[in-house]
Amino acid sequence: MAKVTAPPSHRLQVNDCRAIDNRMIERLWRSLKYECIYLNAFETGSEARIGVRKWMTYYDTECPHSTHGILTSDKTYEYKKEPMRDAA
Repeated sequence: MAKVTAPPSHRLQVNDCRAIDNRMIERLWRSLKYECIYLNAFETGSEARIGVRKWMTYYDTECPHSTHGILTSDKTYEYKKEPMRDAA
């Protein structure tokens, strides 16, 4: 049976998307660690879960993001005109 491989240009496009996605996720994790986890001495997993949930709510509803034109994530989603595409 012959091995099927994608053309090199397709592989580059997929890798570029992953790099961009990874940058955004890494920035989110960095913010979470420095603004929530390192500042709070959570004693239990339950406390950590509640603290992270509160921080994520703050991050989405109150924290403005420069990539969204200084809007919060919720406002950006609210004003988005095109429906989001489902992941493949």
